[in-house]
Amino acid sequence: MTADTDAENATADAERAALADAAASGIHVIPVPTPFLVGRVNCYLIEDDPLTLVDTGPNSGKSLDELAGGLAELGHSIEELGLIVLTHQHMDHLGLVEILQRRSGAEVAALDLLAPYLEHFPASARADDEFASRVMLRHGIPAEVVTVLGSVGAAFRAFGSAANVNRPLRGGDELRLRDRTFAVTRRPGHSPSDIVLHDPRQRLLIGGDHLLSRISSNPLLSRPLDHGPDEAGDGGLDRPHALVDYIASMRATRELSVAVTLGGHGPPVLDHRALIDERLRMHERRARRVLAMLESSPGRQATAYELASQMWGNVAVTQAYLTISEIIGHLDLLVGDGRATEDASGPVTRFAPAA
Repeated sequence: MTADTDAENATADAERAALADAAASGIHVIPVPTPFLVGRVNCYLIEDDPLTLVDTGPNSGKSLDELAGGLAELGHSIEELGLIVLTHQHMDHLGLVEILQRRSGAEVAALDLLAPYLEHFPASARADDEFASRVMLRHGIPAEVVTVLGSVGAAFRAFGSAANVNRPLRGGDELRLRDRTFAVTRRPGHSPSDIVLHDPRQRLLIGGDHLLSRISSNPLLSRPLDHGPDEAGDGGLDRPHALVDYIASMRATRELSVAVTLGGHGPPVLDHRALIDERLRMHERRARRVLAMLESSPGRQATAYELASQMWGNVAVTQAYLTISEIIGHLDLLVGDGRATEDASGPVTRFAPAA
């Protein structure tokens, strides 16, 4: 057995021990299947008053069956739920909320800015797809690729659902249960609506997709939450700067006193500061790589799609929105600290190294 294997086994043992400790305190993980590449999503049942579920899984029969089965193994049912908390707006985390709310009568808590989005979910999802299409066209992705990806996005809408958010949350609020109180903190970046729940007494964080142990959360370019369904923008200078926001959010989370972070996918995070430090170094390495590609581009300028294609090849087509979001995020870092420039004056935005 190698030293690496020993270390991996020790980490796995520590992760299992952390989940066991959380369960002993009344917080149980229920992994639910999704149709997405990320795999299973972690829902968390908090045995308290009210009986609370954090995130729901996507809107599918298989996800509902496994969630109900996970609740049953813990001695509970959907009908007993009194509160459902949504960590953010992505379909793998909220798709079952309408069914669960109808069957249980539970309150739904989410970021206050997310409430109108969820109330009008079909229109919001269509506007999101239109926003994504405009961003892709604006940053050089061929129209035929955008059309195909738009069709895929429309098919995925069925995995989401509308909800009545009757317990809106704001950053700085407290979520009080009978036996514990969570500090609610907004952490935009992965999406505009990310929140984390911090129990300072137990030094525990329920983090959604803000921090994940095995994969780096992708700061997706998302339509701003204050936009109505008809406000998609053109994807130019009016778009959000998701990676810039995400880095600021990680730096803020780094200051919290946390022993265990229960993430939305994969095992728990046992050292959030070490993980955040590594993610910050990773993003700086990638920004430098993007700058090097930009400096070697013909005419010393390029679109985000040209850079994504150079970095990932065909993956930049099959996963176009993920890759374009990442490239634009690192370009935003470069523009923000003066290492690159952005020209959105024409129909396609181009970037260049700073003079």
